[in-house]
Amino acid sequence: MFNYTFHWNQAFKALPHMLDGALVTLQIALMSMIVGLACAIGLTLFRLSGNRILNGFATAWVEIARNTPALFQIYMAHFGLGNFGIHLTPFTALLVGIAFNNAGYLAENFRGALKAIPDTQTRAGRSLGMTSMQAFRLIVLPQMLRVAFLPATNQMVWAVLMTSLGVTVGMNTDLAGVTQELNARSFRTFEFFALAAVIYYVIAKFLTLAARALAWRMFRY
Repeated sequence: MFNYTFHWNQAFKALPHMLDGALVTLQIALMSMIVGLACAIGLTLFRLSGNRILNGFATAWVEIARNTPALFQIYMAHFGLGNFGIHLTPFTALLVGIAFNNAGYLAENFRGALKAIPDTQTRAGRSLGMTSMQAFRLIVLPQMLRVAFLPATNQMVWAVLMTSLGVTVGMNTDLAGVTQELNARSFRTFEFFALAAVIYYVIAKFLTLAARALAWRMFRY
């Protein structure tokens, strides 16, 4: 028989502490996206370079990032690298693991976006007297960003949700970690994790709506 008594007041009293954890979650997600974007650009160039070694390295990265669990990647950053004398804090390991995952997905998004742009665009720019770099920067790059922008937004949302895996490597300052500690003290599992789920949902919806508004502003022409 259902006789559970809800105690939402404990969860709401801890809300400021959980919001502080949400800020850490956003910090990790944003930093992982910045690092991931930088790596993804390099991986995309490697895959399109024609160099077999660089292409093989980039392909291996993308394949591992896209076809293994994110938890495995975070574990390897925290526990795996420790076997080689590289000891990362839970914060750094979580950041490295998510950035690795982001880079793999974003690189594939960028490559697909570039493939969607006809070569005639570059040739048209060259016929107007542009150099190859000018044609890429002024013609190809804006179109690539338009195609890849919303998929990159989805990856940002996914990065926010992936931060919850940090509890498995001892991360206790992000939203999931704070929620886990609060639950361990009070055993009010449903209340705390339900409130945390609402916070994750609000963050995800805010990022999605903000990205759509930004896309409309940037790419409406």
